[in-house]
Amino acid sequence: MISFLRGTVAHVGLSSAVIDLNGAGMSVNATPQTLSRLRTGEEGKLFTSLIVREDSLTLFGFGSDDEREVFDVLLSVSGVGPRLALAVLAVHEPEAIRVAAHSGDGKAFTKVPGIGPKVAGRIVLELAGKLVPHGTGAGSPAPAASSEAVWKPQVVAAMTSLGWSEKDATSSIEKSLADSPELAEKGNVAEILRATLRWLGQDGARAGNRVGARG
Repeated sequence: MISFLRGTVAHVGLSSAVIDLNGAGMSVNATPQTLSRLRTGEEGKLFTSLIVREDSLTLFGFGSDDEREVFDVLLSVSGVGPRLALAVLAVHEPEAIRVAAHSGDGKAFTKVPGIGPKVAGRIVLELAGKLVPHGTGAGSPAPAASSEAVWKPQVVAAMTSLGWSEKDATSSIEKSLADSPELAEKGNVAEILRATLRWLGQDGARAGNRVGARG
């Protein structure tokens, strides 16, 4: 794995740069912010992630190891490829992405060109627990309980982005939390979203069993 490149910047384009490594030019795709920090003829360093495809080897470059880490985690979301993951980093700083994923803020991801409500909802759902804001990891004090007025609109928004109506989303949240009132007290958006989706799956199975029994 190529972890980083350090060499003379031979060229800086709109979406990529070429780093001269002792006579070998390595092309690296990067965000406009990262590219703006490079100067042709001067030494530059980029943290990198190598994407291997059947017909290509493509390097993506980042200004920090944190950016690369968030990029790699974004790639774990179904339907999110390296170009789209890079676009997310072009719009949001790594910590802002961590906060959005942790809080279930799907609207933050819809600000990225190419990401609609459904993809944003999928990102929030699949990244829940994978990206945690700095300072809220294991060993950190538990966050203060959040009021329903704060977390409920965020959970409803995440569910409507996944295809549920606002009415059905609100009803499902209330019914799922009847089984897990402690989640409402904590007010963690990602946890409440996961619990509601699990409840919907179980309720759907129960409904199917009832239909089968009648048949």
